[in-house]
Amino acid sequence: MIFSLFDAPPLEPSQFVGFAGNRIDRQSETRGDDSAEKALADPSARLLLVTGGRICLKLNGGGFDPYHDIAESEALAARLDQAVLLGWSASGPLLAAPAGIDLELLPEGIKAIDYRSVNMQGLLDQDGLGALAQAGALMAWHASHRFCGKCGSPTEMRAGGYKRVCSGCGSEHFPRTDPVAIMLAVTPDRCVLGRSPHFAPGMYSALAGFIEPGETIENAVRREVHEESGIRLGRVVYHASQPWPFPYSLMIGCFGEALNEDLRYDSRELEDCRWFTRREVLDILAGSSTSGIFVPPRAAIAHHLIRAWAESG
Repeated sequence: MIFSLFDAPPLEPSQFVGFAGNRIDRQSETRGDDSAEKALADPSARLLLVTGGRICLKLNGGGFDPYHDIAESEALAARLDQAVLLGWSASGPLLAAPAGIDLELLPEGIKAIDYRSVNMQGLLDQDGLGALAQAGALMAWHASHRFCGKCGSPTEMRAGGYKRVCSGCGSEHFPRTDPVAIMLAVTPDRCVLGRSPHFAPGMYSALAGFIEPGETIENAVRREVHEESGIRLGRVVYHASQPWPFPYSLMIGCFGEALNEDLRYDSRELEDCRWFTRREVLDILAGSSTSGIFVPPRAAIAHHLIRAWAESG
């Protein structure tokens, strides 16, 4: 075990997926209730402004800039009283806040683009995407936890945005992350890919599902694959993870050893599910397949699972 740890590559696979480039120094142990207010008073403070699953981006020399100073944020009616401190970069404090402006009234040079498109189209660098994943997840959590789940009283933001306290019973509520298993069932020469009804025509991907309370990652992988495809799994190994701000998930990517090959997929979950040979997958990845089938782009962890298996043979 010790030798396999020190033999591991210096860059883990998780570093190559979208939304995973967060290098913000969170300084989580030093967050005070006034930390966001103090950060906003810093002249170097920059904010990410989000609204309705979109981020406000500045057009900047043909590219996009996700960061706004205080004056720019106020021009977009940012709700600075709801600002969350993400942490610190080399340039100063980074925060996130809701943009209060009507999206139809955005000024010249500002675009509000949904998170998924920002990721899939590569509109931001890795640092920007990582900050967006943190900001989007926190803003979504705050929007859905304005009232106490115990007594129903309003809750108030504390700890720079990393806690809400009930004004009635004093209960403390903390940001959550929902774990999702995404997995590729494989034999030495074939893998299972499925397509959901909401996928773009021709797209097949790895299977996925939420991890339930009291369940290990490995057992969740086995359960989801069997429920969706009828394939029973033996050994399960972890490969990589990906922050996924829809609204606040963590995708946990695994490979599973298929013990049978007869597919009985759940038509309520999947439109289709089939085996693919390694050669077929390599052709799909290379864009040389004549089947019309494609897999998710590089920004998605599913792509990295599929590619890692296909190129391992």
